[in-house]
Amino acid sequence: MPSTNTYDQIVTLGRRVMLSKATLKDFAGKVTPKQAELLIAFFEAELELRAETKRKRLVRRAAFPTFKSFADYDWSPLALPKTLTREELITCSFIPRKENVICFGPVGTGKTHLSIAVGHAACQAGLRVKFVTTAELVLRLIEAKETGRLDKMLRDYAANDLTILDEFGYVPIDREGSRLLFQVISRCYESKSLMLTTNLEFSRWATVLTEEQMAAAMADRLLHHGHVITFKGESYRIRHALMNTRKDHTDGIHLA
Repeated sequence: MPSTNTYDQIVTLGRRVMLSKATLKDFAGKVTPKQAELLIAFFEAELELRAETKRKRLVRRAAFPTFKSFADYDWSPLALPKTLTREELITCSFIPRKENVICFGPVGTGKTHLSIAVGHAACQAGLRVKFVTTAELVLRLIEAKETGRLDKMLRDYAANDLTILDEFGYVPIDREGSRLLFQVISRCYESKSLMLTTNLEFSRWATVLTEEQMAAAMADRLLHHGHVITFKGESYRIRHALMNTRKDHTDGIHLA
């Protein structure tokens, strides 16, 4: 351990310095093998710290409502299309290809869990992600338009590598909201990836968006480079609530 003054000097200078290529080459040619090992370990530690800091920053920016991963995910309720594998979801390899994923099925079958798990994995890979419910996004877009911030907001969403639109179809969207949502999808079309969760089949999208032509155009852009994952089965939350109810009922009989 160096003296206190030396220690403080190393920390202070280290915070100030921006190493040049010339300086690095000069010292790389002078150090002993042991010193070289120490320098390499130093640089590797700094790079790993920066990468971890970036990953945490990306997760915060994504604004996930909760933490979900693939570790405890139940794949049984869903059917993957032939164009997309489980490995491609876990590794997020569809994102660099600028492909979309539409998760379709009943409420409570794991659509949101899967989308958040993919989003977290993408953040760990250094990708920019944004998670938002469709209704919340529409409200933000309308507010941004009213306050003159719409162009900036559209640019921000277009800058994401992956935008996750959760719960599409749960709340009706008026004409203005539909057109603003369409702008987000259009900005991302063939340049970024979108992941959308919905309990509505495509034929019923017009009932939510108020315009059949708008619904068709939105579906067309999502499906052109997209994969549809179909979810089936009973709601996870309802199933476990019923299990707890049955358990309590049984326990009550037992205690009597």
